Amino acid sequence: MTAYLTALGGDRYLPSEHAGGAWQPGELHFAPLGGLLTHAIEQHRSSSGGAPLVLSRIAFDILGFLALDEIAVRVETRRPGRTIELTEATASIAGRDVAVARAWHSVAGDTGAVEGGAAAQLPPPELARPATFDPAWGGGFVRSLDLRQSGDAVPGRSTAWVSSPLELLDGEAASQLARWLGLVDVVNGVAVRATPDAWMFPNLDLTVHLLRQPEGRWVGLDTTVAFGPSGQGITAADLHDERGHVGHAMQTLTVRPSPRA
Repeated sequence: MTAYLTALGGDRYLPSEHAGGAWQPGELHFAPLGGLLTHAIEQHRSSSGGAPLVLSRIAFDILGFLALDEIAVRVETRRPGRTIELTEATASIAGRDVAVARAWHSVAGDTGAVEGGAAAQLPPPELARPATFDPAWGGGFVRSLDLRQSGDAVPGRSTAWVSSPLELLDGEAASQLARWLGLVDVVNGVAVRATPDAWMFPNLDLTVHLLRQPEGRWVGLDTTVAFGPSGQGITAADLHDERGHVGHAMQTLTVRPSPRA
């Protein structure tokens, strides 16, 4: 198997072992599911004759346990338009909705005259050192990734690059954007504040805002993880490709002691 998911036809997809989640056996990692929902939105907009807009923001909400099982996807246009459009994709497993993505697309134009405010470019991945994820993480998805570390990581703070040798989909052609966004959810695992065998901190959501469309197969993550005093946490990251700053990602975390501790 050379992909995270196989297209079965009829908007149904089967995850491979490489899509396995990090928190418990039999779980699907959200990262490839996020890539799949992005792909489904792109396919829907293309087939419905949507205006040639670019992705500005995509927000994912995780509605329940993600079983490593067959996925069905449905998509609808929530707000059509010639200059802005909102599209929603929902994934279900075993007849239950498990995740929803809402994507804003907007019209492209030349704004180079007022461009500014981006974060400084990261050192390129070829200058970063090979690294490994915390060994307490499980699942095939984490094991499938190439992780590179820039500088010294400390609890809750890291600058890293990730890429994957695997394709997002087998049986359908996925765009570079869908493949790239299908790696971003790993941001919660590159700057851990507490080891995952002592504490659980799964994310409830993932929101990505883009300054421009990402390029290439490497995702740069300049990440900060913060835990509050009453069970809440936030993962925030500047997102980069090899050209520079692309946008921002943020996750809401629920923090609790691990039953393995």
